[in-house]
Amino acid sequence: QVQLVESGGGLVQAGGSLRLSCAASGRTFRSYAMGWFRQAPGKEREFVARISTGGVYTYYADSVQGRFTISRDNAKNTVYLQMNSLKPEDTAVYYCATRLGSIYSASDSVDYWGQGTQVTVSS
Repeated sequence: QVQLVESGGGLVQAGGSLRLSCAASGRTFRSYAMGWFRQAPGKEREFVARISTGGVYTYYADSVQGRFTISRDNAKNTVYLQMNSLKPEDTAVYYCATRLGSIYSASDSVDYWGQGTQVTVSS
């Protein structure tokens, strides 16, 4: 069982930045690929970014490519999402996600979810 706890959400003006953190329980964090998804009101949950177990490989949704950066610190059991140049359309609840080995862009590839953290971008 893996527990994920997100933090760092909040209200920011368009063009601003936020950094989300996700702390994971357990001593096998480095065996789990990590990802971030988001869900806006009335919309389906969508993929944002993912990172491999060792942190070498990253992949982003087209909508955030060049603005968001995913990273991880295996010594701290933590994954981060640095969000720059935020837009009102980035407003959503952001969820940390994990899967043993590899994680993919589909929500049904996820083994464990965090509780979510709200990000609101005002225009």
